[in-house]
Amino acid sequence: MPDVNADSQQVAPRTGLLGRLAVPGGVLAVVAGAFAYVGTVDPNEPGHYPVCPLYRLTGLYCPGCGGLRSAHAFVHGDFPAALQDNAMAVVGYLALAVLWTVWVVRAARGRPLGLGLGPVHLWTLGTLLLVFTVVRNLPFGGWLHP
Repeated sequence: MPDVNADSQQVAPRTGLLGRLAVPGGVLAVVAGAFAYVGTVDPNEPGHYPVCPLYRLTGLYCPGCGGLRSAHAFVHGDFPAALQDNAMAVVGYLALAVLWTVWVVRAARGRPLGLGLGPVHLWTLGTLLLVFTVVRNLPFGGWLHP
């Protein structure tokens, strides 16, 4: 029997384990498909993917430049090359893997993800991306070039 919320008189259906894991499973399928595609279609060969518009117009690397090459190297287990192509992307892959795992565990227990990211967290992330972008475009940041 569904639960009834007395305040709003809405019926909230009970969801089984498979129902609670459907969305995280769908996200995993999409991400795995994207990584499989990038792992198969080599971004190091010209013509497969568009060139970064910022790089094309200005010659400056954006925070995402080298991300596809990094993902390709990551899929093939070449972690030093993945870090060379885009170190922030590799950190992002690992952070998203941890976040997804937490999401699955919480969903399996019937609890919401509840990240609780506040403005301080978002400003910190934005600042890190900005510093990464600036440093990789300075002469001494050449080791961060894709």
